[in-house]
Amino acid sequence: MPHINIASLEVGQIIGTTEFLLTRDSLVRYAGASGDFNQIHYRDDVAAAVGLPGVLAHGMLTMGAAVQVAVDWVGDAGRVLDYQVRFTKPVVVDPVDGAILVVTGKIGAIDAEAGTVRVDLQAVFNETAVLGKAQVVVRI
Repeated sequence: MPHINIASLEVGQIIGTTEFLLTRDSLVRYAGASGDFNQIHYRDDVAAAVGLPGVLAHGMLTMGAAVQVAVDWVGDAGRVLDYQVRFTKPVVVDPVDGAILVVTGKIGAIDAEAGTVRVDLQAVFNETAVLGKAQVVVRI
């Protein structure tokens, strides 16, 4: 587990950036693991019939991928105390190329007394933010 000295941290400091390739296979595996078999996540015809631009990644898959940046930084998922996001745009997963989700974590607040840090996450697909107010509080 990485050792992080809370006294050396600064608000605005970037803690990491990760690219996640989401494919149609990723969606099938996530559907099986989560039990979410809504057809908009794997059938183009159903997605089009309800007015979507294509098959969408599950929101919770996007949310789960995004938090991984903070988990990797702090070194233990058990250190996550709170995690909240607002879904702002869908991630459309191309049948051939998939979708690349780019997530950057930046320190948004430090509570040295409590030993916690709020990490603000920026999740971008196709140059568009797909999560708003994505914030994870971790125990250092």
